[in-house]
Order: sequence, then structure tokens, then C-alpha cells
Amino acid sequence: MGGAIGTVRLSLFPLSGALLFPGLQLPLHIFEPRYRAMVSDALARDRRIAMIQPQAPSEGAPLFQVGCVGKIEDVEALEDGRYNIVLSGIARFRVLRELDAKTPFRQVEAELLHDDLDEALSAVERAGFEREARSFADAQGYAVDWDSVARLDDQSLINGVSQIAPFDVAAKQALLEAPNLAARCELLIQLMQFFGRRDSDDGAVTLQ
Repeated sequence: MGGAIGTVRLSLFPLSGALLFPGLQLPLHIFEPRYRAMVSDALARDRRIAMIQPQAPSEGAPLFQVGCVGKIEDVEALEDGRYNIVLSGIARFRVLRELDAKTPFRQVEAELLHDDLDEALSAVERAGFEREARSFADAQGYAVDWDSVARLDDQSLINGVSQIAPFDVAAKQALLEAPNLAARCELLIQLMQFFGRRDSDDGAVTLQ
């Protein structure tokens, strides 16, 4: 995993299955009062919100240790207090400790992690991924514009697929925690191979 580049205080939006990667975007509809308050607070300060996955769906559940900070790039404030926002990923982070915050939303002290956004795959790695992705998409009945896929840079392709892949919480977390792009690519291939071999369609692949 990338080295730490600084310690920060972050406001958290714990959401199972929702991943954000540096350089990518995530649209969100904010309707719960505490997270509406969080968005209002972020807009008044640095426009930053930290996405992280809880380890269970229950209130106040323990959190996974790694998430991604996003900056609110677009915001639509609705008349009833809800928001539609688009977060742009800035940096992954590792939770150091949860803070005893007075806010309705959870806050942590965290260290930001450095990711090499110029890292690229080898030609063999890229070809292997695209081959497995085609097989997986065919098996799942997904319609994919492969010409557009071919034009994506390696970061956008691997992180983009990781962000939207139909895997469970633990699998998606493992993708987020992968130490570099090549490792994330390799894990994605393994997950697609495993998921693609499943006979049933009653759920998502699991690493638990």
C-alpha cells in the first residue's frame, strides 16, 4: 500500500458497497439528516467527504481501515434539504482512530496514502485483464463498448471496474486496499474468474 503523506481529520460517509478511487467520480444522493448536515459542513469548509465501508450494516458498526477522500465537485441542493452530489476521488486514507465528535456524523483521524497515479500495466497485464473482462461480461450478459474500453488508460480502467464491480463488501474492500495498480488488476482477474464460474445467481462473490 502507498506510503502515508499526512494526517488529517475526516468526516465519514460509511456506505456498504460504495467505493471511490483517486481520480474517479462517485454520484451520491444524500437524504439522511446527519449526512445532509455533513454535506452542509463540507460545503462551508473544504468540500471534502471521506467514503468508507462499514464492516456490518448495523448502526455504529466497526469500519474497514481504508477508504478514499472525495471532493464535492458538483452539488444540487433540493428544496426539501436533500442533495445530489458528485465526489471526485482525491486520495485513499487509513483510519488511525475514531474521534469523539459532537457532530451527528462520524469523524476520524486518518493518514492520507500516496498512490502513484502514473503507474501503468505491462502490455501482458493489460491484455490479460481485457481478455478476462470480456469473458466475464459475456458470462454475465453485460453489454460493453469494448472500443471505448480500449481507449481508457490503465488507471481509469482498473480502478473504474473495481469501483462498479458486482462483488460483495469484503471483495470490494480488498480491491481498494490493493497496494498498487498491478496487484489490483491481478485481484480483479481472480475475482472475475471465481465469480464467472458460479452456477447460481443468488448473490455476489465473497472473500469472507
